[in-house]
Amino acid sequence: MRGGKDKTKKEFEELLLEVRRVTRVTTGGRRMSFRATVLAWNRKGKIGLGLSKGPDVSSAVKKAANEAYKNMFLVPITNGKTVPYSIVNKYKACSVKILPATKGTGLKAWSSVRSVLDLAWYENILSKIMGSNNKLNNALATINALAKYKHAD
Repeated sequence: MRGGKDKTKKEFEELLLEVRRVTRVTTGGRRMSFRATVLAWNRKGKIGLGLSKGPDVSSAVKKAANEAYKNMFLVPITNGKTVPYSIVNKYKACSVKILPATKGTGLKAWSSVRSVLDLAWYENILSKIMGSNNKLNNALATINALAKYKHAD
C-alpha cells in the first residue's frame, strides 16, 4: 500500500511528560531551545525515561523518545499488581517513597510519580513525594527506585 499510513501496531508507546523552554544568554543575545521529557513503555513491563534538548519542540521530543528507548528496563510486578516491598529513593532534592498495597487500594500517587507507576502497569500502590515538586526530578527518583528492586532471577 503506497502513500498510506502504516497500519502496524507499534510495540512501544510514548507519553510526553514535560516540555520546557530554556534560554542560554550569550554576548549576542538570548538563544532559545526546548527541553523535552518522554516516558516510553510497552505493555509487558518495560519502561524508560528520556530527556533531551533541541532547537524546536518536535526535534527535542524525537531525541528524548530515542533516549527513552535506550534507557528501558524491566520493572518488578507481583501478582497483586504492586511492588514486592517498600523502598525510598532520593534524587537531588526529591525523595520518593513507594509502598506495596493490597488489592482494591488503587494507585495513590501524585504528579509525574503517578504517570510513571501507571505506565508501568501497577494498580495497587501507595506513594509519597517529599522535598521538591519538580516533575523531572520526581520522575527520575521514581525510575531509579523501580530500577533498584532486586529481581528473583
